[in-house]
Amino acid sequence: MARGVVAPTEPSDFEKQRLANIAERDALLKKLTQEAASAGLYTKPAAIQNGQKRSATSKSKGPPAKRVKKEAVEIAPRRTSSRLAGIQADSEVAKQKAEVEYERVKEVERERRQRVTGDLNFSDGNNALIGTDVILKGVAKPNERTFNEEHIRETNDKDLKKLRERMSGLELWEKWAPNRIKITPERIYSMGFHPTTTKPIVFAGDKLGTLGIVDASQEPNIKLKSETDEDDEEDDPDPQITHIKPHTRTISAMHAHPSKPESIYTASYDSSIRATDLTKSLAVEVYGPTDKTEDEPVSGVDMSSTDPHTLYFTTLNGAFGRYDTREAPSTAELFQLSEKKIGGFTLHPLVPHYAATASLDRFLRIWDLRKITKKLPTMVGEHESRLSVSHAAFNTAGQVATTSYDDTIKIHSFGVGGSKKGLGESLGGMNEWKPGFQLEEEVMKPEVVVRHNNQTGRWTTILKPRWQRYPSDNIQKLVVGNMNRFVDVYAANGDQLAQLGGEGITAVPAVAVFHPTQDWIAGGTASGKMCLWT
Repeated sequence: MARGVVAPTEPSDFEKQRLANIAERDALLKKLTQEAASAGLYTKPAAIQNGQKRSATSKSKGPPAKRVKKEAVEIAPRRTSSRLAGIQADSEVAKQKAEVEYERVKEVERERRQRVTGDLNFSDGNNALIGTDVILKGVAKPNERTFNEEHIRETNDKDLKKLRERMSGLELWEKWAPNRIKITPERIYSMGFHPTTTKPIVFAGDKLGTLGIVDASQEPNIKLKSETDEDDEEDDPDPQITHIKPHTRTISAMHAHPSKPESIYTASYDSSIRATDLTKSLAVEVYGPTDKTEDEPVSGVDMSSTDPHTLYFTTLNGAFGRYDTREAPSTAELFQLSEKKIGGFTLHPLVPHYAATASLDRFLRIWDLRKITKKLPTMVGEHESRLSVSHAAFNTAGQVATTSYDDTIKIHSFGVGGSKKGLGESLGGMNEWKPGFQLEEEVMKPEVVVRHNNQTGRWTTILKPRWQRYPSDNIQKLVVGNMNRFVDVYAANGDQLAQLGGEGITAVPAVAVFHPTQDWIAGGTASGKMCLWT
């Protein structure tokens, strides 16, 4: 044999078996494809013509005026074996069987996703979902820290240091560890506090439409085992949690109106908004498309504090809605503000005719709802980020906080008085702006940009900033989930105030919210678990 030439080796038994398995699999796939084609269930996709490419999307200069209704996606049925049933693949019987199976599965899927209309009663007697005393007493890298005690001590600002110590001093609810507080069966998408200040009551909405309610004033109901038990350990039950199911799909947002503390409004991907009466255990559908089959997933809901009758909402189809609940659903106004989904929005708490929207097309936009032209509200201004913007949250000072997949938290300031960034002209308060007032592009730029890991991936709910709506200390503060299994607290100028964590937190508390007035913070995870700091 010539030098340097390696003689071919005989394949091992393992390699021979592997190649035989591959050949058998390919033959089976080919046979199944032929059977599906003969039964009309498979069509070879058309090849892309040479040179044909998707045109690049030009930079947006404003949202489109025309609303395009998206067609529902049909779900293909799971195939059953005709061979095992003794039916020839190319026979009329096989074709008829395939058609019947296809229609059956499609109908089952349609019914599963269908919005339930009418009121839903969850009461099994006269028990309210929360005690009436709450209603009557008034409303007013995992575990790797990026903010710690050293950051608290390093500042020379006495007020900032005091605020950091107070916020960092919040402690986990001591009655139960977070891994035992399963507030919802599935992944948490939205959370909120009841506005009462007498005790923390937390709401959470999950992926499949379940609303979980926890009263954090409850005490463990510990029962001692009898002397006949094998050990003397105490029986330690889990906390009492109320579960109801007002929706058939994801609860994307919720809102509690100060004039109706007995109700919690929930928005869902099943195209509806419901008001659940906590004293009557009744979920009333307050909005839903007139056509029950129309798919208009609702992504956000908000209300003016001075108007308990008008709902404002956004959809995954890029629409913004306004609806007076005293009128028929057909009177709802829908404005197409974006070509792509609007993931989150808020009204200005004190000047509610201004709305901020965040959309998948990478834009934060501010809208004036007083002046409607060409079937659209007036766009006050817009700011484009490098990647999609997840949420836009207004606070009472006229600031908007956003999170984006460009790994930033941006804080934009509008109408806080004085000139901005040396522009020379005072903006005044937003309440002074006349209908149709518009801002220059330079004014729309953020005043604060904070680096923050927002890469939630597929299994973690998108991170969204939430302000404390009416802070009792008049200091604007926001919370946002941290991918290292913490919750971050920031001031309006971008200073970090705290990084809340604790033992028993086994997943990212991606959904984080502040109580409207109290220093109470709740976080929710993809496993349906709740963290609560008070």
